[in-house]
Formats: sequence, structure tokens, C-alpha cells
Amino acid sequence: MAVMITEFIITSGEQPKRLDVFLVNRERDVSRSVLQRLITLGRIRINGELVKPSQKIKPGDKITMDVPKPEPLEIKGEAIPLEILFEDEHLLVLNKPAGIVAHPAPGNWSGTLVNALLHHFQTSGGTISTIGGKERPGLVHRLDKETSGVMVVAKNDQAHRHLALQFKQHTIARVYEALVQGIPKTGRGVIDLSIGRDSKERKKFSARTSRPRTSVTEYVVHCRYVKIAAHVLLYPRTGRTHQLRVHLSSLGHPILGDPTYGGRKVCRILELDVPRVMLHARTLGFTHPSTGEFQEYTVSLPDDMEEVRRYLEQTLPGQNRGASAAPLSYTKRVDS
Repeated sequence: MAVMITEFIITSGEQPKRLDVFLVNRERDVSRSVLQRLITLGRIRINGELVKPSQKIKPGDKITMDVPKPEPLEIKGEAIPLEILFEDEHLLVLNKPAGIVAHPAPGNWSGTLVNALLHHFQTSGGTISTIGGKERPGLVHRLDKETSGVMVVAKNDQAHRHLALQFKQHTIARVYEALVQGIPKTGRGVIDLSIGRDSKERKKFSARTSRPRTSVTEYVVHCRYVKIAAHVLLYPRTGRTHQLRVHLSSLGHPILGDPTYGGRKVCRILELDVPRVMLHARTLGFTHPSTGEFQEYTVSLPDDMEEVRRYLEQTLPGQNRGASAAPLSYTKRVDS
């Protein structure tokens, strides 16, 4: 197993805190329990000295981390069904179901979208981009486990780079649908809130972060269900992790079924248990990396989300149906 040695100095602006608490917010991919074990084993030291996880850091301290770098297991193809919307020699567009993780990660090496893609290409004789490495071959972007909807996969490195640039330049056309708690005060608006990994809860993202990144989402209220819930259309201008979930929560209207950002109260609406985060990537549009033509794909709500929407409509008849037209920023952009 490879070893990665890291050294850094605690800056003067850092407040005194436990070593394990400091590191868990710095080392995003390592849990606190693992860090505590590494400290106990002497793999993490302060000024060359053995310390306990509870040791308080102070400005000027030199932290040395001699941490083994985990090697991923060989990712194998699995016969998991795929709903393919389009495929050619350059890319593949699919409708990802809710409940499937996009790519393998520690503790979750099988049953992912990547496992399904590898099997598909192995049996069809196709290729897949290698830019994403062993764990994320072909993945230009991702959707959260509980989010359903349209995704594009690159089949070669040239297509991957072309599509990745479009995402970076925000020329990708994207529309999401969400069912949220309560009714936004205005029928449409823009949420401009920089977010990053939360400074206290490492599994969450928020504006309470040491590394804020610009994040902007436009929204349109499509339908209001009395004062209980709303069906909204979302047009992300940026693509940060958990962006739509954090932005809607910051607006005071968390997505139904999202306990991470809305608490337990959003997991049940009247007499109905909400099965998952009610978020769906409805539309994805991009310029084809080979033909230069703009292609757009739209999929309707999956059954579980449609069932919740229908329940709201039947139990709380929709009132003041909002405009469904896209905001001004939503245009079909074609590279010149």
C-alpha cells in the first residue's frame, strides 16, 4: 500500500481546537474515527512528537501525516439495467434512477452506475473515457444517490474533455424539478449564495464554510399546493455539490424527503411518507463534441416522485399555478 506524507504549519489565524477536530474538517475524505486511530498509531504527529487525538493545536505547530493511501479494488462490470436515451461512438445519455450511487467509493465498491456502465460497454464492445480514473471512468458529472434524471457519459477522452469544458463554462442547459416544503414568497427568483463543505458538519455543505465557492440557482414556482408545498423548476447556473438542496433550504423551503437539509419534518407530508429526496434532473442539453450540434434530452418524473406530486394535487388542489416558462438565462447555447 502506498504511503502519502503530508506536512503543514498551523497558521496564526487558527483557533485552538482538538487535533482530531481540526483534521476532520481539513481532510474531507477521512472520517474522524480513522484519524483518531492514525493519531494513536503515531502516523500523525505534532512537532515530531506522539500526541493524543485530544491534543490542542496552536499557531506554529508542525503537523506531519504519514497516512497510507488506500488502493481501490478492481472495479468490475455488473448486469444492472440502464435506461439509455441516446448512444453513439462518442457518448451515452441515460436516465439514472434514484437509489443508485454514481461511482464506487470506500465502503461502496459495487452496485453503482459505473459498475453498470462497465458491464454495458464490455458486452456491447464500446469504449469508455479514462480521464475519471479507475473509480469514475466516463463520468463528466454526477447526480446524488437519491436524485434521478438525465446524465451524459463520455466514451472517449476527447469527448470527455469537450463536455467537461462545457460544464466548466456553464454552457450546459439543465432543468431540475423539486417538490419543496412551503411556498416561496415570489413566483421566480435567483438564489446567489456561495457554499462549501460545512466547517462543523463535514458531510454537509453550507454557507458556513472556510472555502466558499460561487453558487447561483434560478427558480420558478410551477405549482402551489395551498401553503403546504410547492412544485418548483430549478435552473442551476453553477454545479456545486448539494447546491440545489442547500439553496432551497437557505430559502426556507427544503426539498421534501431531505432530512440532511430539512430535518425529519420534511420526510412526511400530511399522511404520506416521502420515500426519498424529491429532486429530479429533468432536462440536459449540450453541444455534441463531434458534430457540434446542440442536443437536449428530457425525461418525465419517475413513478415515486409522480406519486407524491399526485398526492399533493389531489389532497391539496393546486392554486395559482406558476409560470412554467424558462428564465432568461436558460438558452440553447451552441459553441461558435
